[in-house]
Amino acid sequence: AVEEAKKYLGVPYVWGGTTPDGFDCSGLVQYVYGKLGVSISRTSYTQVNDGRAVSKDELKAGDLVFFANKTDGVHHVAMYIGNGNIIHAPYTGDVVKIIPLSSRDDYYSARRIVD
Repeated sequence: AVEEAKKYLGVPYVWGGTTPDGFDCSGLVQYVYGKLGVSISRTSYTQVNDGRAVSKDELKAGDLVFFANKTDGVHHVAMYIGNGNIIHAPYTGDVVKIIPLSSRDDYYSARRIVD
């Protein structure tokens, strides 16, 4: 899943985007898993229930990590790629990129889609 996701580095963020022409956060991870023949739901609000829960200290490459705040609940999803990093489609005006998980202070939970 990680190698597939890395193919889309630099693709622009597009709200509601679900193709390599432009991705939003949940569109990216849904597309990547779809390319691998694994169906997951469309939005971060529903993807947070896909697969099975894993703790932050047992993250493996390919796990989905979710971010939330008290007012909006879950509002972002990324894919853990190992070595403390995630790949994600951040927001309008940015592109799919890799950042340290530790650079986010709104970590909520993680899900393993494929064991």
